[in-house]
Amino acid sequence: MSGNDLKDENVRIKRLIELDKSTLPSDGGPEFNRLIFATSPYLLQHATNPVDWYPWGEDAFAKAAADNKPIFLSIGYATCHWCHVMEHEAFEDCEVAAVFNRFFVCIKVDREERPDIDEQYMAVAQMMTGSGGWPLNIFMTPEKKPFFSATYMPRTPRIGMPGIIQILERVAELWRTERQKLEQDSDVTIEALTHHFQPHPGSLPDMVLVQNAYQQLTEMYDDLWGGFGNVPKFPMPLYLTFLLRFWKRSGNGASLAMVEHTLRMLRRGGIYDQIGFGFHRYAVDRQWLVPHFEKMLYDQALIAIGYLDAFQATAVPFYRQVAEEVFAYVLGEMTSPEGGFFAGQDADTEGEEGNYYIWTPAEIAAAIGHDEAQVFCRLFDVTEKGNFEGRNILHLPFPPETFAAREAILTEVLTADLERWRHTLLKVRRNRIRPFRDEKVLTAWNGLMIAALARGYALSGEERFLAAAKRAAAFIGTRLTSPGGRLMRSFHLGEASVPAFLDDYAFFVWGLIELHQVTLEPEFLDSARFLADEMLRLFHSGKGGLYETGLDSEQLPVLRQSARDGVLPSGNSVAAFDLFRLGRITGDGRFLESGEAVVRTFMGDVTRQPLVSLNFLSASDYHLGPEVTVTLAGNREELGGMLDAVHRRFIPNLALRYGGEGGEYPTVGGLPTAYVCAKGACRPSVTRADALGALLDELG
Repeated sequence: MSGNDLKDENVRIKRLIELDKSTLPSDGGPEFNRLIFATSPYLLQHATNPVDWYPWGEDAFAKAAADNKPIFLSIGYATCHWCHVMEHEAFEDCEVAAVFNRFFVCIKVDREERPDIDEQYMAVAQMMTGSGGWPLNIFMTPEKKPFFSATYMPRTPRIGMPGIIQILERVAELWRTERQKLEQDSDVTIEALTHHFQPHPGSLPDMVLVQNAYQQLTEMYDDLWGGFGNVPKFPMPLYLTFLLRFWKRSGNGASLAMVEHTLRMLRRGGIYDQIGFGFHRYAVDRQWLVPHFEKMLYDQALIAIGYLDAFQATAVPFYRQVAEEVFAYVLGEMTSPEGGFFAGQDADTEGEEGNYYIWTPAEIAAAIGHDEAQVFCRLFDVTEKGNFEGRNILHLPFPPETFAAREAILTEVLTADLERWRHTLLKVRRNRIRPFRDEKVLTAWNGLMIAALARGYALSGEERFLAAAKRAAAFIGTRLTSPGGRLMRSFHLGEASVPAFLDDYAFFVWGLIELHQVTLEPEFLDSARFLADEMLRLFHSGKGGLYETGLDSEQLPVLRQSARDGVLPSGNSVAAFDLFRLGRITGDGRFLESGEAVVRTFMGDVTRQPLVSLNFLSASDYHLGPEVTVTLAGNREELGGMLDAVHRRFIPNLALRYGGEGGEYPTVGGLPTAYVCAKGACRPSVTRADALGALLDELG
């Protein structure tokens, strides 16, 4: 393998994938460990470690019980920067590996394949230490009961932290001399975890609770740079969609202003890839300048939905344009030949974070010429000193139109130049070693992207967005569905693995509902109804809420239910949203009752901490807020104008139904016909798209 190949993680993992493993012993032999047989890209990254890794499974637990050893469980994901740091410092070190292998049975888990394991032990880490993160490292008994946790552990003592060998030897000594106490501690932890995962029911929310949540967001809001909270700073698209719903419900202009300012600052910041498009995961500063450079599929989907919501609310083309840029990145860089969407791209190349994305003035001048580089560097604040380790993260201190006015350049000329420069630099950048791409296809995250692309098609008319959403839905239907109809979680190297979790079902149903809403094709609605029924069957707790792991799947020490919405919405909140929408669209009261039961189950928790469950409040607002139901009748091929009139408007409590070509909702004069019911009354039918638009505007 050449020097460059050794630096290119894409090449290294491809070589491991293509390796003939038929002659290898079950433990991987002298060159590898047991992870060489895994399909997860993250596990394959660790297949050459001298640590005697096991994948999660009964072999590891039986080995620990037989050898009377504790388990060292390490959880991470393929595009995690600090996971790479710890691997290089510890897991690749033969001295450290010898200590691991002597005292522990070591298990590696890909958190994206097994969110159930990750979420359970992340809650343990937060209970024990008050914080969490990845890599997540847990010491536990052979019965899966944890007694100590840590995140990154340095190779040598640093800033008051002991080195990893010291930690391992101390834990091993405690296991030998105070095992009974460790086991008692682990029992206490499991008891606390059981209580932690116990939901607290309450009444359906009212506007007072919604107003309280809004007030808390205003207190967190950064007036200067947009966004919420302290560093590290995440885009938090669920906050933005909640604020848009609040604006629509209350007429509060400040709510809309927070959304617009945040979206504009995000697009100008270094958190946005100014050359290749798409959003990095978060920023380490207030002003969105220095990102953590990994790109995740779920971020692209949820942030794009936020921009599309803003376009519907304001009709400002800029917001739709940003969403279209994100889709261009996903379709160009994150889509498999079969149509599934890949999980993410790494932050690191050649062992350095962000190396792929940063520039010097000389590199830019060599690409686009000295004179034009002068303008480019002023536009993107590129300097000889740099803003990141001597090089430059591209960002826009001012909007391009403001810059054009200052430079006395016509805006349209700058726009054309900018696109030309971008393509040139993108071509140059593609000659660099690319960040590792995690080519797992995850059902949940694909569901989010399907929803986003369907919405993007409705607002742009771009057929390629709809085609991509349909292909991904078909991919899940064929490659991530068992012969018995059970969804699976992850697909990689031709194999689907792990029964799907609640978020897989809920997020995919969301995508199918959006596909139906933009096409009115009945097969998408039929699939959504079937999977929603399966979701209720497989994940029911018997008390209204839904477990996050199916009742037919491997059970961890504690069954988890959660209403916590973070960067990703919780499975329960999206499930409630799905059920309410399906109930409204189909008229099936079972779905509405089930959605209410989910919401009631968690409302005690939501009332105490509304900001960690904002998607629950949005789902409840959809159910309880002023309904708008639009039923379209006629030939679907002739309903494009009507659909456009509906989708161009921000109607957060919309239920869009297809009435067919006759029956209860007949066409008038053979023309496409719309029936609108809102505010407790149904309006006279209309047969023109402009009349439908005017009626929807009148309803507010």
